[in-house]
Amino acid sequence: MITLGIESTAHTFGIGICDKRSILSNVTDSYSGEGIHPRLAADHHARVSSNVVKKALEDAGLSIDDIELISFSQGPGLGPCLRIGATTARALALSRDLPIMGVNHCIAHIEVGRFLLGVRDPVTLYVSGGNTQILAFAGGRYRVFGETLDIGIGNMQDTFARAIGLEFPCGRQIDQLMSRGTKYLDIPYTIKGMDFSFTGMLTEAIKHIHGNSKEDVTFSLMETAFSIVVEATERAMAHTQKDELLLAGGNAASPRLREMCRLMCDERGASMHVPPFDVCRDNGAMIAVLGMTEYDSGKRMEMGETKVRQKWRTDEEDVKWR
Repeated sequence: MITLGIESTAHTFGIGICDKRSILSNVTDSYSGEGIHPRLAADHHARVSSNVVKKALEDAGLSIDDIELISFSQGPGLGPCLRIGATTARALALSRDLPIMGVNHCIAHIEVGRFLLGVRDPVTLYVSGGNTQILAFAGGRYRVFGETLDIGIGNMQDTFARAIGLEFPCGRQIDQLMSRGTKYLDIPYTIKGMDFSFTGMLTEAIKHIHGNSKEDVTFSLMETAFSIVVEATERAMAHTQKDELLLAGGNAASPRLREMCRLMCDERGASMHVPPFDVCRDNGAMIAVLGMTEYDSGKRMEMGETKVRQKWRTDEEDVKWR
């Protein structure tokens, strides 16, 4: 089954195409500005959608007539952005009389890793702009074993980057500054059971900007944040007795976070898996993979069920394909 997936939860509009063996194409176009303004990001998505669809089909060597299923990010995400993706999906499905599947964006990050890497039953550390969660399959659903109580680690990073004058997106610049830091400054280590909070450490880091180098402040902030999520992830692996770690989301590109996760897994005798960067960040291929997977499991969706779900939690979805 050849599936076209549409991603539009936040700043990225993406189209991915896959079959049951591989990803055939994966094209993205991202809104850039001072942070993410939902309406401006949605306008961007509407403006580029047709060209991104065309480019994805060209890269896959296919025409729209070859597509057999349409999948889209139904949530969670920013309402105006989600609605552009849903509208695009409905238009394509109705015009070609194709089945449609709305999928959970967070679960898609897990399933594309399992699809590409052959990971069997991992604990997933999902670190992105809007989400920071520790997830694992148990009792028919992806359960949350730890999560942020306020903002995602990526949003914390973006807010800090604006405070020190970096443009969005800032991931590579943050990694470079962090690698050059030599002095650890006092940053609150805020972990509450298995959950964590980033707003307090963000506030403290911004205070440290005056009188300290950007490199040292960035190093201190990110080293603390990464230490917190790796600590909670290790405890989740011990509790679930799982021996595979999947690192997912845009912040999975951070060399330091990868290093910390790898060291933790080595000490536990566990394996660590990270998908290629183009499927770690928000992208259409992961949406295509999950839509195909759910459709193959027997799930069907009527057009009237395609309303976006802006606050759709990961652990609200029955995982019937496992």
